[in-house]
Amino acid sequence: MSLKDLLHREADSIALILGNGINRYGNQLNLNSWDSMLLALWQRHMQDAPLDIPLGISLTEFYDALDLTSQSPGKNLQNEFCELMSGWQPQVQHRSIMAWAEAHSVPVLTTNFDETLSQTQSFKLQHMDGTSFTDFYPWGSYFSNKTIQKPANDFAVWHINGIQRYSRSIRLGLSHYMGSVERARQLIHKGGEASLYANKADSVWRGEQTWLQIIFTRDLLFLGLGLDSSEVFLRWLLIERAKYFKRFPKRHKKAYYIYAGKELSQGQLIFLKSVGVEIIKERNYDLLYGNVWGAQS
Repeated sequence: MSLKDLLHREADSIALILGNGINRYGNQLNLNSWDSMLLALWQRHMQDAPLDIPLGISLTEFYDALDLTSQSPGKNLQNEFCELMSGWQPQVQHRSIMAWAEAHSVPVLTTNFDETLSQTQSFKLQHMDGTSFTDFYPWGSYFSNKTIQKPANDFAVWHINGIQRYSRSIRLGLSHYMGSVERARQLIHKGGEASLYANKADSVWRGEQTWLQIIFTRDLLFLGLGLDSSEVFLRWLLIERAKYFKRFPKRHKKAYYIYAGKELSQGQLIFLKSVGVEIIKERNYDLLYGNVWGAQS
């Protein structure tokens, strides 16, 4: 099965989960890299900054190491990271994928912090959580041209790891991701009848008005994501999703991981298969980000 076949067949049931691959496609291939941005922060704050991310440390741990060892007075690394993205603009692939998703009422989640997806049509930022909104965890916030009543039922852009305009929301270090895990765990498992695991409809729980509702109630299509060991939070969510479906098999949803380029590692293959993700490889990146998005009716 190809991405084109999947988009044609599953448009009514999928949600897109987009990573930084969309920013690096085409003319952006050698730009907009999280690796290079973290290295830039190291070079700004440390005299002995490495030229590359060293072996034996994940990107999240690399950020934490800088935060712990830098002596720069008054530094705000999350804010500085957001400033490095200030000039990013939507490209053709951003516009075509967003146009397809909006036309098919497909929810879009992204692990990216930048707002290039929502800038494609100047989508408005709105908050489902109203008076309880927090810029630290804006999980009920989305970009759209209309008000959304149910996250899983309509098009909107949701940010899993934080939004550029809210620097405190940016999840960069391992400690940040552990905080996200704890917050999600509270929503999923705590609250008795308000938990996801209460034996009732999956649309009545504490996380139903956040992007978590999409994770547990839609088929998922991952694009432009490594889903390697640095993706601590998202991989934990996929484990929780698989456990949930094991408990409630009639609520089971599918997931697809689409990629091109170098082969996946054995560890990635083992992990993805264990959480029920079907793996599809395309011949090149044009088949991921090119005309395929404009060819669907």
